[in-house]
Amino acid sequence: MSDIHHHTDDLKIVGKRYYGRWLSALVVLLCVVAMAHSMINNPRFEWSVIAENFTGESILQGVLMTLQLTAISVVLGFAFGTVLALMRLSSNPVLVGVSWFYTWFFRGVPMLVQLFLWYNIAALYPTIALSIPGLGEIWSTQSNALVSPFSAAVIALVMHQSAYAAEIVRAGIQSVGNGQLEAARALGYRPSQIFRHTILPQAMRAIMPPAGNEIIGQLKTTAVVSVISLQDVLFSAQIIYQRTYEVIPLLLVATLWYLLMTSVLSVGQFYVERYFGRGVTRREKRSLLKSLPGFSAAKAERSVSNG
Repeated sequence: MSDIHHHTDDLKIVGKRYYGRWLSALVVLLCVVAMAHSMINNPRFEWSVIAENFTGESILQGVLMTLQLTAISVVLGFAFGTVLALMRLSSNPVLVGVSWFYTWFFRGVPMLVQLFLWYNIAALYPTIALSIPGLGEIWSTQSNALVSPFSAAVIALVMHQSAYAAEIVRAGIQSVGNGQLEAARALGYRPSQIFRHTILPQAMRAIMPPAGNEIIGQLKTTAVVSVISLQDVLFSAQIIYQRTYEVIPLLLVATLWYLLMTSVLSVGQFYVERYFGRGVTRREKRSLLKSLPGFSAAKAERSVSNG
């Protein structure tokens, strides 16, 4: 019996070897290294031109315009989208129908078409006036003076964003169980209190992931305003390369700025999601490192090998 116990102590646990996994990783790594070597050593990329223009005054003004358009359209779009979602969930058939039609229309028409429609609204309504029955016209202005390229871009972006935000908010509200609502009513909460204290905090866990993706998508959607000569980051790059003919380097400058801005938004999205999900994740505190691809798989593999 002692001999058996002695031999058992000498046994070692050997983890499973994943030869196919390591081979595929090596092939992918070699492809990545080859692509990086080609990009670094290809003189046509003109990295010096990229570095020179990356923080240029015109480019930075375009970045600020892009961020401004994104912030305005997201804040107003989700505010209006929340109203549309509540209308859609209402028992009033008129409100439901109006909300459904609005969402159907602005989700179905491409963003570029909407932008051109608002930019050329003067062709339909040359003059915008406000009249009161019995008093007549009390205010009027020319549409071209009222709807500038910036205001046309804001209107188009807000209406486009609100249609998608309405569906995101509606799905989040519907994810809250009826039991929660019944409990709140039993405690004597008013409808406004139920929405603020019961529905909204729980719905935010379902709203934040798609909302974060929508905000990042909206930042990239703002690039369409360059077609109406509004100076965002893409239009700023176009102005420069039309003068210098350095097309690829300037497009790469715009690309790097979009990657930088979306990366910052992705980090912000992670922490906001962690904040609203703090009552659900109990085992360990989520960190940005642990959310990276491959971290969980590597951790699981180590635990199996050590087990």
